Amino acid sequence: MRLRMLVLPALVLAFAACASTGAKPLGSAAAALEAKSGSKVTGKAVFTRIEGDWLHLRIDIAGATPGLHAVHIHEKGDCSAADAATAGGHWNPWKKKHGAWMQVDGEFHLGDLGNIEVGADGMGAFEVTTDQFDMGCNCEKDVVGRSVVVHEKADDLRTDPTGNAGSRIACGPIKAARK
Repeated sequence: MRLRMLVLPALVLAFAACASTGAKPLGSAAAALEAKSGSKVTGKAVFTRIEGDWLHLRIDIAGATPGLHAVHIHEKGDCSAADAATAGGHWNPWKKKHGAWMQVDGEFHLGDLGNIEVGADGMGAFEVTTDQFDMGCNCEKDVVGRSVVVHEKADDLRTDPTGNAGSRIACGPIKAARK
């Protein structure tokens, strides 16, 4: 009972501090990427809140063919189909045309991340820091409940709606990290 009485005021003060500064608590979400469409590609994607409204995304993959592979966030967090078709299309809450992510003068889907470069060892990494995503807000910018998809080919950054990226070779639903 006494411990509960000490913890409750501490929690109230912590939440009040966040509310007064407008800062959001640090947090994370992740996706375990599983092979799809007969590939051997696996990996992980980790979203980490680094400060205020900024999120850092790091994607690591293994078992892919060397070269460029498109990487997108898809609208549904369902990777149950063998070809990952259950993940739906690219995450596009603002109904824009496909394009290069965060291009200044053009349109892009929020899920149009671009390409990941894979080396001769079959491994690749992709990183971005942005304020365009959120986690756990249950809003249109929320990555939780969506999926990360790696494609067989490079994204041409213009063909609408898919970027002409080919089959989905890895997919993982994005889930909030447990505290």
